[in-house]
Amino acid sequence: MATPIRRKLRRTATHSQPQRPLRTLALSLGEVARAALAEPFMLTIERRSIFLRRLPKALDGLRIVQLSDLHHGPLTTAAQLRRAVETANSLEPDIIALTGDYISHERRYAAPCAEVVGRLRARWGVYAVLGNHDHWTDAPLITDLFRAEGIKVLINEGMRFEKDGAAFWLAGVNDTMVGLEDISLAMAGASEDEMKLLLAHNPIVLRRAARAGIDLVLSGHTHGGQVALRPERNGAGRTRRRVLNGLGRHGDTQIYVTRGLGTVILPIRYGCPPEVSLLELRSV
Repeated sequence: MATPIRRKLRRTATHSQPQRPLRTLALSLGEVARAALAEPFMLTIERRSIFLRRLPKALDGLRIVQLSDLHHGPLTTAAQLRRAVETANSLEPDIIALTGDYISHERRYAAPCAEVVGRLRARWGVYAVLGNHDHWTDAPLITDLFRAEGIKVLINEGMRFEKDGAAFWLAGVNDTMVGLEDISLAMAGASEDEMKLLLAHNPIVLRRAARAGIDLVLSGHTHGGQVALRPERNGAGRTRRRVLNGLGRHGDTQIYVTRGLGTVILPIRYGCPPEVSLLELRSV
């Protein structure tokens, strides 16, 4: 017969066993939380070569640095923006493309953001489009401030980018979420057979861009999901249908979606650190 002391020890051991997985879970969640709070400050450089059939041979190797989703405000500081700008300039780009959401909700961050972004330097200019947060806050103010810094803001408009005797059509559309996107207007003036590069904050434009014969779209908006809890590829090894970040395509139209710099709702990222994108365009 078991003594009272032995029975008590068995009961204690039985009651303590379920606590082990709970303790492990708590430790794991703590590690994830620490990583998620640190990752917004872990700026990365993503380097991709993008091969384009209609890119003129004279422009082979054109270097585009893309920045997006700065979300300057309480969650993304001026110091973080300055670091991104310094990183972008150090890459010595030919063009810098800015793809929207420069502030989140407060107008008072617009001027400080424009002042920092105005320090960007590219051989052939800095070009920008607006995002949904810019419109929700004050799109005319941001547009005026950026233009005062020498940044070309493209609002459903395009231009023929000409260098070294070669050219392509560079355009930008207004934001889709506020109902102001007009791809046909942005393409007005483009030749049917020339390469077309479109800046568009929201990657949802991809199918419409493909119908318009656009070769490459540069977008942001998604933050790469901001918290990535599943792999980019499904169980069959194929890229998931919705492009949250990186290079994708629909038909003959390619799209690059950057994870951007800032955060919204919570100052966390997990599995998708902020990025400065260095895209090298190659002719084929």
